[in-house]
Amino acid sequence: MHRRHLLRAAACAAASLFATAAAAQERLTIGTEGAYPPFNNLTAAGELVGFDIDIAKALCARMTVECDFVAVDWEGLIPALQAGKIDVIAASLTITEERRKHVLFTRKYYATPLAVVARREVAIASTEATALAGRSLGVQGSTWQADYAAGTFGEAGALLKPYPSQTEAMLDLSNGRLDAVLSDKIQLIDWMKTDGAGCCTMIGDVAGTEAEAGIAVRLEDVALRDRLQSALDAILAEGTYDDIRKRYFDFDIYGG
Repeated sequence: MHRRHLLRAAACAAASLFATAAAAQERLTIGTEGAYPPFNNLTAAGELVGFDIDIAKALCARMTVECDFVAVDWEGLIPALQAGKIDVIAASLTITEERRKHVLFTRKYYATPLAVVARREVAIASTEATALAGRSLGVQGSTWQADYAAGTFGEAGALLKPYPSQTEAMLDLSNGRLDAVLSDKIQLIDWMKTDGAGCCTMIGDVAGTEAEAGIAVRLEDVALRDRLQSALDAILAEGTYDDIRKRYFDFDIYGG
């Protein structure tokens, strides 16, 4: 009888330790850039805020997982993920075939075309590549936007200027050190409502450039990707996604 009690106590202790270890594993570190408002940005107090952050928090809540958020320079996000410094990227990362070689994506959580904004005093008539010939065009480096700009606008004679962050590109545009900027339309619409209102004008969409942003994990983390995807499906279906969207945008950003 005494032996059975000891065995039962040992089994209970082992189960408790296993449960504690499992709970400890249910904590994810989510990396974002912190320099791409309104999707992700660092406040003066050092808090990460934005649409990406709120969506990621909703996914964590749906999965009942504790999540920590860290800001990582744009070019360092995928290396940090691969090195195990973060577990998830939630940073408006565009889904491309090249990136699929390095990370595993969920399905999209929003979609947007590229667009061009320019200084009012600069005569740019359209977003056709030749319309920007000889003009300085800012773009965030190491992005698919930069690749597109090089292969389209650069080939047609635009003077491309890459920046470490979109925020820096927008600052140079507002200060007159650039003629125009190429970025995601949604990001530019938000900027035009605030800092860009006094200096610049929206030239328009770049035809045929709609792209999708996804949440990314390591290639081997299939189970985590699937859980994130299920959580995304759930917040879309139950209305949580749209509640978050309305905090930032008065128009649809998910698309069909």
